Amino acid sequence: MLIEEIMKQDVITLSPAHTVRDALEIMLENKIRHLPIITEDRAVVGIVTDRDLKQIVPSTLSDNSDKKVYDMKLSEVMTKNPITAHPMDFVEESALVFYSNQIGSLPIVSNNKLVGIITETDLLYKYIELTGAHQPGSQIEVRVPNIPGILFEVSKVFHEQKTNVLSVLVYPDKENAANKILVIRIKTMNPLKIIDGLKSEGFEVLWPNVPGIQQ
Repeated sequence: MLIEEIMKQDVITLSPAHTVRDALEIMLENKIRHLPIITEDRAVVGIVTDRDLKQIVPSTLSDNSDKKVYDMKLSEVMTKNPITAHPMDFVEESALVFYSNQIGSLPIVSNNKLVGIITETDLLYKYIELTGAHQPGSQIEVRVPNIPGILFEVSKVFHEQKTNVLSVLVYPDKENAANKILVIRIKTMNPLKIIDGLKSEGFEVLWPNVPGIQQ
């Protein structure tokens, strides 16, 4: 999946000449936590986050009455030359950028101009969509040998039971590197027939471990 498929294109921005007060008001009004800072030709020169502002704005419980901070230019407080991405980058690779750099957003740039933004919340929701967790259904975990064609063999059981598969995730087996763990989400609230069918074909069902069904 490409970033352009999930990025927000209507990006709220400010310029380096705007103030901390401007940023606070914009964030509060629009309920956002990240503000790309751009030039007149939409080149990204920085980014300001709610965390940045919290570090410099006096607390309501503080004795510090210096209000000059609100008039500071964003050029003084922004993170300069932030990490950016391109609309044709893969979402999966961008998730690694988020994790490796401990950042909360990525401005999306094409031809040196800001065209969008994605946040960690966007990535989380896309993960929820891809796994089908937002739809009614059941989850089954199956341990299988790590060999070519095994996914096809497992899918036969779902085909025979006329059950729709919402998503399939593949994880390494921590107990045995020769195996994989399939996490399969299906569009049914009662997975008992599927579990029985998988076990009848010799597959090890790890979850749910239903009493009364032979292992």
